[in-house]
Amino acid sequence: MPSRSSKVPRDAVHHPLFARFYARFSVAADVKGGIVAHRRELLDGLSGRVIEIGAGNGLNFTHYPAAVSEVVALEPERTLRQLALTAAMHAEVPVDVVPGAAEALPVKSEAFDAAVASLVLCSVRDLPRALSEIKRVLRPGGELRFFEHGAAPGRPMATAQRALDRTVWPRVFGGCHTARDTLGAIEAAGFELGTYRRLRVPEKGPRLPTSFCVLGVARRPHEDTR
Repeated sequence: MPSRSSKVPRDAVHHPLFARFYARFSVAADVKGGIVAHRRELLDGLSGRVIEIGAGNGLNFTHYPAAVSEVVALEPERTLRQLALTAAMHAEVPVDVVPGAAEALPVKSEAFDAAVASLVLCSVRDLPRALSEIKRVLRPGGELRFFEHGAAPGRPMATAQRALDRTVWPRVFGGCHTARDTLGAIEAAGFELGTYRRLRVPEKGPRLPTSFCVLGVARRPHEDTR
C-alpha cells in the first residue's frame, strides 16, 4: 500500500474536459479570431524575468522577445500543463512550466520584472487575492501585462453576462466569469494603470459574452515596498 507522501497531490484546478476543448479552440482562435496579434502586442518590449499566470497550453511562449531572460509559467490544470511543457521546448527563451494557483504563487517576493495575465483573470477563484500575489512577486516598478475579457459596456449584454456567471457559464467553461471588472480590480489591488485599450474579439461577426476585452499594462508603484 503506497504511503501518503507518495501520492500525487491533487491539482489546484481540475477541468480535464474543458482543458481538451480549450486546447483545440484556442489554437483556431489565435488565427481566425486574430488573437495571435494581441499576444504579440501584449508581450512586445518585455525583458528580464517574467512570470506568466495561467499559461494554458503555452500559446504565448513563442512570442516572448529575446530580451526576456526567463519565463516561469504557472499552470494549475494538468492537461494544459502537459501541453505547455511541450510548447516550452519550442520557445526561443527559457520557459519553466510549474504547477500552482494564482492565489498562492510558489515564488519569492519581488523576484520578477514583469507578470503576464492572458485570458486567465476571468477564471481565478479569488481575483483580489490573485492580484495581490502578482503584486507581491513583482519588483517595485515591475509591469503587469494583461489581455483579458470582461464586462460589456452596454446594459443588455452586461445583464446577460451576469446571468450566465450565476448559472451555467463557469461550470461549462472551466470557472470562467464573463462580467468581471478587470481594470477596476487591478486598480483596487494597488497597481498604477498605464496605457490600455479596449477591443472586441473577434473584431467582426456576432458579439459573444467573451468578446469585450482590454489589453494594457499596469505597474507596481516604485514606492511600494510591501
